[in-house]
Amino acid sequence: MSSSLSQLLFEPSASRRHLDWKAFSRAMLNATRNGVFAVDGDGTVLVSNVIIQKAFGLFPGTSLPATLPGFWPEVENTLRDHTYRSEIPIHGEVGSFLARVNPIYWKDAPVGVLCVFDDRTELEKTTRRMLSYRELSRELDAIIDYSNDGLWICDGGGTVLQINPASERLNDIRAEEVVGRNMRDLEIEGFVDRSATLETIRTRKVVNMLQVNSAGRKLMLTGNPVFDDEDALIRVVVNERDITEIDALRRELEEQSAIREGFRDHIMELQLTELESNRIIAYSPCMTQALRMAMKVSHVESTVLILGESGTGKGMAADLIHKHSSRAGQPMININCGAIPESLVESELFGYEKGAFTGAGKGGKPGYFELADGGILFLDEIAELPLSSQVKLLRFLEDGQVTRVGATAGRRVDVRILAATNRNLEAMVEAGNFRRDLYYRLNVIPLRMPPLRERRECLLPLIFNFLSHFTEKLSLGAPPRLTRKASDALLAYNYPGNVRELMNICERLVVMTEAGRIDVSDLPGNVAGSVGPSGLRSAPADTFMSLAEILEAVERKTIKDAMARCGTQQEAARALGVNQSTIARKLKKHCLNRD
Repeated sequence: MSSSLSQLLFEPSASRRHLDWKAFSRAMLNATRNGVFAVDGDGTVLVSNVIIQKAFGLFPGTSLPATLPGFWPEVENTLRDHTYRSEIPIHGEVGSFLARVNPIYWKDAPVGVLCVFDDRTELEKTTRRMLSYRELSRELDAIIDYSNDGLWICDGGGTVLQINPASERLNDIRAEEVVGRNMRDLEIEGFVDRSATLETIRTRKVVNMLQVNSAGRKLMLTGNPVFDDEDALIRVVVNERDITEIDALRRELEEQSAIREGFRDHIMELQLTELESNRIIAYSPCMTQALRMAMKVSHVESTVLILGESGTGKGMAADLIHKHSSRAGQPMININCGAIPESLVESELFGYEKGAFTGAGKGGKPGYFELADGGILFLDEIAELPLSSQVKLLRFLEDGQVTRVGATAGRRVDVRILAATNRNLEAMVEAGNFRRDLYYRLNVIPLRMPPLRERRECLLPLIFNFLSHFTEKLSLGAPPRLTRKASDALLAYNYPGNVRELMNICERLVVMTEAGRIDVSDLPGNVAGSVGPSGLRSAPADTFMSLAEILEAVERKTIKDAMARCGTQQEAARALGVNQSTIARKLKKHCLNRD
């Protein structure tokens, strides 16, 4: 069209007379997004737009009662009472509609009905989404309300929007007392000594802290910032966890586990006597497993072969087995087989009759087997036992009888045998230096005591324990304090002499250190040289670190550097690409959480 629509409709001109009003009316009807049609008094469709035609097949000339019989009564009522009707639901092939029925007047007389169908498909979709959002909101509220951890939700300015019932319980408050108030006011009023919400707002980072609230509970708090797409802080979510309850639950689980295994009384006794006297320190899994096994075998009569390097605590394990065995009221005789001259081993162990050999006592003498009757005989350094004595020991293990030197008849004794060695008995058997049959008799229950280099988690507790022990023993006041470098050197050293060597080093440090401070210069040269400039353990020129030791040293330094650089476990975990629980476990493993 050369002219605008307004010119055609409202300005008198020749072109207006030539406008196709019928076609123009159809164009207007089809332009609307609603379905529109009109019927006369008999229900015959006079005009309809494309939407109605596609959805219901109502073309001009179509009978409405025949095509939509369910809708015709509404139209018929309007034809009869000339009343406007609306919100009539209609379902078609291409959608769902709400119908409005309007009477048509021509020269003040009703001549038909105009029907307008509003498409409610989008409305229904929107309604379903709203219902879904409402259901999701209810689920989130339920999750928040039923969480055992306390949750505080604040806006970006620190105003409290919501707290859950767990927070009400932990802080002994009601939600209406704090919702709508700002955390700055609550901090000023002394409700909290330090707000994790305000700290999160200040740093715009995840914040972890410990807090004692006004109810006297010790809580571990984690504040998490929430940002919108434009990096504006819109929410702060603070998680509260009651550490006291967690510790109580952990103790309860440990107690139940002890009861389930049948060792409650023994473990409690071990904790109250051995641990309180600082005789046993076990933080590493391998040492804990060894002690658990020692406790378990203490209740049976089987022979135990205790294996391990010198200074690993084989004698301590034997004492533990004796103390918790049914023979605890009877003696345990400790014999170092390597300390007895070879010519006297047999007579010392099995005794002798009078006149059995030159220099023998007139009345004879009972051996250690007879002295241990009813109790336990601990044969330390069993690998040093001469072959001739090995035969008699094997015979006792088979029939429970001992024969004194010079005697013709044996006597039965009730003795349980514990043996220990730091040597490789299997290699000695293959070399012909130890009887194979005796080895299998002794090796009924092997118990391996791990060397100190495998007990890295125990190192720092052992060091502190020995420093305190020797300080108290020598009446020197407070234990000396370790510098960071001295601590790193002590932790990096390999301790070939194991716990015995560590005890000697600690005693030397307590005696020789002045000013109550232990630095690297106070350490023995081999210990001070165990840490190189990089912070990793340096090995002597003619030795190599094992791959496991290298990996452990690198892991320790990496965790240590990450914590120094990031400040928090969560940030260190994010930087290293691991979970926060992994960082916590590694800190405990390498004793870095004491730094």
